[in-house]
Amino acid sequence: MASQKGEKKKPSWKDRLRHKYRLVFMNDETLEERFTFRLSRLNVFIALGTLTILLIFLTSILIAFTPLREYIPGYSSVGLQKKLYELNLKTDSIEKALVRKNRYFQNLRDVINGKDLSENRPVDRDTVHKYSDIRLKRSAEDSLLRVDVESRAKYNLYKAEPGEVTSAGKGSIGGVLFFTPLKGVITNGFDAAKGHFAVDIVAKENEAIKSVLDGTVIFANWTLETGYVVAIQHSQNIVSIYKHNSAIIVKEGEFVNAGEPVAIIGETGEFTTGPHLHFELWYEGKPVNPKDYISF
Repeated sequence: MASQKGEKKKPSWKDRLRHKYRLVFMNDETLEERFTFRLSRLNVFIALGTLTILLIFLTSILIAFTPLREYIPGYSSVGLQKKLYELNLKTDSIEKALVRKNRYFQNLRDVINGKDLSENRPVDRDTVHKYSDIRLKRSAEDSLLRVDVESRAKYNLYKAEPGEVTSAGKGSIGGVLFFTPLKGVITNGFDAAKGHFAVDIVAKENEAIKSVLDGTVIFANWTLETGYVVAIQHSQNIVSIYKHNSAIIVKEGEFVNAGEPVAIIGETGEFTTGPHLHFELWYEGKPVNPKDYISF
C-alpha cells in the first residue's frame, strides 16, 4: 500500500498542454546561450493556428484583388468583362450606323433611278426601355416658355412660304455659290408636278460636265434608264446628280473640287431623246430647282 501511495499521479492532457518547455538557442562553438524561449504545447498550437489563418486570409486577398487570379483555373481576366461591355457598345453603334448608311444609299438609288422617295422607312424598335410607361406632363416652366416664344414670333413681318426654310430653322442654300456644271440651252425645266426634278441642258458634243461644289463622289456607274450617272455629296446636305453622260471621269469615293470635270455629255440610257445633261440638285433630301441657284 505504501509503495502504491508513493507513485506519482500521471498528468492529464490539460496539464501536458500547459507544461512549460524551454527553447534555447546556443552557439555551437562556445555553447553560449543566444536566445531563450519558454513555450508550452498550447502556445505552439495557438501560434501555428494564427499563422495559418493569417496566411489563408492574405492569400484570399491576393487572389481577389490582384491579377494573380488570372493564373488560377476557373477565373477570368480582370478586364475581360469591361472589354466585353465596350465591344458590345461598339457593335451596337456599328450596326446602327450600317442601317443608316443602307437607308441613305437606298434613297440615293431611288433618286438616281427616278423613283419616289418613301418616308415610311422601318424604324428599329428600342426594346431596352419601356417608353409606354412614360407619362409626360406639361410643367409650369414649359407653359411659360411656350407663351414667351409665341409672343416673340407674334409680330414677325416675314411669313415663310410652305416648305420654305426660315432663318429660325436650318440655314438655306441661297448664299451658296455654285459652279455652273454645263453652259448650254435649257430644253426642259424643273417641274415637280410632272415628276421632272431636274433641268435638261443641251450643249456641244463631248463637252465636259463639271462639279457644282466641292464634294465626294458617292455614285459613279451605269443605270439602265439614265445611262452613266454621277452623284456627288456636298456639304450642308447638298447632293448634285448628273445623268445621261457618255463617259464618267471620276470614281466612287473620290473627292472633287468645284469646277472639276466629272463626266462627258452624252445620250446614254433609255430615258433620253438626244445628247443633253439631266442635272438634279437636292437639298436635305428634297429636290430644288437648279435655276434658282445656278446661272446656266
